[in-house]
Amino acid sequence: MGPICVNEKLAPYLPGHISLQNASKAIKAVSAAPFGSASILLISYGYIKMLGAAGLKKSTEYAILNANYMKARLQHDYKILYSGANNTCAHEFIVDLRPFKQSAGIEAEDVAKRLMDYNFHAPTLSFPVAGTIMIEPTESEDKAELDRFCDALLSIRAEIKEVEDGKADKLNNVLKNAPHTANIVCGNEWTYAYSRSKAAFPLAYISENKFWPSVSRVNNTQGDRNLICTCEPVSAYMEEHS
Repeated sequence: MGPICVNEKLAPYLPGHISLQNASKAIKAVSAAPFGSASILLISYGYIKMLGAAGLKKSTEYAILNANYMKARLQHDYKILYSGANNTCAHEFIVDLRPFKQSAGIEAEDVAKRLMDYNFHAPTLSFPVAGTIMIEPTESEDKAELDRFCDALLSIRAEIKEVEDGKADKLNNVLKNAPHTANIVCGNEWTYAYSRSKAAFPLAYISENKFWPSVSRVNNTQGDRNLICTCEPVSAYMEEHS
């Protein structure tokens, strides 16, 4: 729970609260608590207290080591932004996916969706730089998990190269059609220009423990531009009486 800062011109428009002396142009409260969720602070406090000074230092060292290990594995195949003087990073690093839009028509969202076929939820997408992913392994993942994620990204890079080299169609490929659900892979019809196994089991470890996405690709822009209220009427929550 960090501070959110604005300049003097924007300050009058910050969310108000009934318990505070609000600015004249303040909007209505967006949180029940005037200063946000205090429980977030308790989680951080408890974590720090349980680790102690030595443990906190050690966990920080692991987080930085993990990030630099992953960076070292990926930097030959992906462009890494904002490396330090010694070509190192802190506890996170940014992978630049923008060059692939030019070379193969592949965007950051395509990589994020494809990661679901590899059993991974994508890391931070397009923040703080649009068209990138920001990887922050933290101190909690073991080396095997770090390697699985790196293997997935390296495999995806090879899939992008297939598009770059003309071996895969720019529109009908594993990235543009990702993620692939069980219903699609097991369905009677298969209209894609690649195999079902390539779609669902691109690496060996996935066949041993496959997580199936429940929904395939959706049109994000369509949903953002055409809001639909799904709120049911109050009558839907009332008990029926005979």
